[in-house]
Amino acid sequence: MEHYTRRSISLSTSNFHGDDTKTTPLSPPPRLSYKSHYDQHHDNLLYSPSRSSTNSTNIYSLLPPPSPDSPWTLSPHQTPSPAILYHCIAALHRQDGVIYSIAAAKGLVFTGSESNRIRAWRQPDCTERGYFKARHGEVRAILAHGNTLFTSHKDCKVRVWKLPAAAAAAAADSFQAKKTATLPKNKSIFMFPRTSSTASKHKDYISCMAYNHAEGLLYTASWDRTVKAWRISDNRCVDSFLAHDDQINGAVVNQDDGCLFTCSSDGSVKIWRRVYGQSSHTLTITLKFQPSPINAITISSSSPGSCFLYSGSSDGFINFWEKEKMSGRFNHGGFLQGHRFSVLCLVAIEKLVFSGSEDTTIRVWRREEGNCFHECLAVLDAHRGPVKCLAVSLEIEKVVVMGAGLDQTFKVWRIKVLPEEKGTCPPQIDTTTKISGTEYEMSPVLSPSWVEKKLQGVLV
Repeated sequence: MEHYTRRSISLSTSNFHGDDTKTTPLSPPPRLSYKSHYDQHHDNLLYSPSRSSTNSTNIYSLLPPPSPDSPWTLSPHQTPSPAILYHCIAALHRQDGVIYSIAAAKGLVFTGSESNRIRAWRQPDCTERGYFKARHGEVRAILAHGNTLFTSHKDCKVRVWKLPAAAAAAAADSFQAKKTATLPKNKSIFMFPRTSSTASKHKDYISCMAYNHAEGLLYTASWDRTVKAWRISDNRCVDSFLAHDDQINGAVVNQDDGCLFTCSSDGSVKIWRRVYGQSSHTLTITLKFQPSPINAITISSSSPGSCFLYSGSSDGFINFWEKEKMSGRFNHGGFLQGHRFSVLCLVAIEKLVFSGSEDTTIRVWRREEGNCFHECLAVLDAHRGPVKCLAVSLEIEKVVVMGAGLDQTFKVWRIKVLPEEKGTCPPQIDTTTKISGTEYEMSPVLSPSWVEKKLQGVLV
């Protein structure tokens, strides 16, 4: 029988209060604080095998114990050699409000919440660098590109911010960003009604954004089912079109060919291409493999002219398609099974895919070189609520994963993936087998906290 092994080690975390909280003379003003975890061990030692096996006891016995001075987590798999090392290096908690969005750029992490303040944190220890304010709150989406940061707000508009240079930001005592534009532009009292900016404004929340680097186009997708394209050089809306039959939840641009991918609660993924020499866009492909609402999409480049497209849906599956080099057609390659509830966010970097779910876990998947085989390297039992958003950044031989959940917690993980062994194929998940209640304790694809809640009858 396979068991999860978990050692709890004391971890210092600190709370940060809501930005708009009213204070009294007897209480200090609300502030954000954080204590570094570099001088401490990781908070949880999690063993996350990818599949169960009959000789699991022998596998664990063959693994060397982690060094007492090592902050890394050892994660064994179908062979005695480890595949991934990881540990939590930072944790922040917000007492009031929900963290809606996060983005990483220029050595900083930006968080958006119900407040009208966008906070900046230094990577990877999450030391607070400061904040900048907008007139409206509920920052539903954040997108960073170079020295520019885009944020969407509850007034259905986008703010464009100029970030300071890396050297200036590092030298300054507090971080400051300058707002350069509002999309669409604020209505002027001298503007004629027929040229009003209301025609180019979304009618509902902007749920996601994507940026075309080559064309300098910002795409905003909304719950009003429309997509708008903004030319950043003059901050004009150059195209607007009805994209789906239900609210749009995700958007991403393939930088190799400029195609825009959108996903929606109508259960479809659509691929849009800009008409040559024009500002309009045309629908090229519709991918619909299941009726379940699709909450997130991401793209991973595999080779020049080819890529993998991943979509996370409310049924807990992650479907993926591979693009053919010659024809450009997307062939359905299968799905990744492991999450027990909705997949809410996806992010990919190189051959790694990270998924956050309503089941409170973050899963780390790796695609095998040269084929469509995927394996789940680890299950990060990170939060006590659904994981709403993810962001990743590269370090030397390591990946930093940042996740925020509806439990009002923001956590940062450092991950080191060891080279995959040649000549081995990861076992494929049997999608026809259902896990019974007595098998929960033995299933390595479930997080320990989820298993505990399920056995206690907390989850239905």
